[in-house]
Amino acid sequence: MSATQRTTPFYCPYCGEEDLRPAERSERVPGAAWWCADCLRTFVVTFVGLGVPETSGATS
Repeated sequence: MSATQRTTPFYCPYCGEEDLRPAERSERVPGAAWWCADCLRTFVVTFVGLGVPETSGATS
């Protein structure tokens, strides 16, 4: 999946509602942002990676 593709969220991560709309691109809003009509927040879904994150200096 490239960085320009939009991941569709099923609900708002802040209020849990499902009335989401693509946010219009602007100077402050990236192209893959979503706007929640219930809590009026704009957010971005970001894929960080797969696997277990490395820990700094931890031993097992």
